[in-house]
Amino acid sequence: MILLVVGYLGFPINGWDGMDISLQERKICRNTVQGRYLLSDDNGHVCDALSVDQWSRCCPGTGEKFSCHGCNLVSQCCNTYEFCVSCCLNPAQTQKELALQVKIAKPVTAGTYASVFDFCAGRCRHNSESVVHENAYVSEFHHCFSLPSNSSGESTFYTLLVTWICRQGETCNSVCRSKGQSCVPSKLAVLNKCEIMKKYLACKGSCLASIGSDQPAEVAEDAPKHLNPGACLFTRTQGMLSCDGSHRHTRRLCPCA
Repeated sequence: MILLVVGYLGFPINGWDGMDISLQERKICRNTVQGRYLLSDDNGHVCDALSVDQWSRCCPGTGEKFSCHGCNLVSQCCNTYEFCVSCCLNPAQTQKELALQVKIAKPVTAGTYASVFDFCAGRCRHNSESVVHENAYVSEFHHCFSLPSNSSGESTFYTLLVTWICRQGETCNSVCRSKGQSCVPSKLAVLNKCEIMKKYLACKGSCLASIGSDQPAEVAEDAPKHLNPGACLFTRTQGMLSCDGSHRHTRRLCPCA
């Protein structure tokens, strides 16, 4: 008679040993968890929430890695949180040594991110440069992963972008293209301030609140009097800011990169 030695769970001992080794080698992923339809894991994959492996919590490795679908690589902002995280995880987009120096909050006592995944997941979700007055988005690209210039979280606006003044009636898209660059819509709100406009424009007729997709801008001096010739205009309706906006009596201030 032949006896088969069985482990305590009913598996042959040799078979159980092999299974144990294979399980230990499987990677346990971290992922963005809260997505209703999509998830991004720390491998840089994005997948449907239903297709995540229940044991490893990893996305299938068959899809595109470090996908930047729906992202503007100039502004480093995306219209979907999960693709923002995936794109941010690409070493070509985010330098690990710099990401791990970024403070999670502005106070000096704030901690730093423990990993690039933590940086990307946090930065894409909470980035002050993508919102205005803390309750409205600057553009449709809500999720931004751009690295600040230092660990205090200061904006990289002045080091990454060039500001150009349009010809009268010209759009920001047009003037940026003429310089071999692209307009960065998420940075229009940075220029949409009187103190910034006065650094670049004469603002002879003062600085006035207005409404228009062509702002921030300066009214041409030959414009009709009711349009306040020479005045600089900013808008309180941040959602109207657009790289495509123009007005025949204004010259726009544009962020290009």
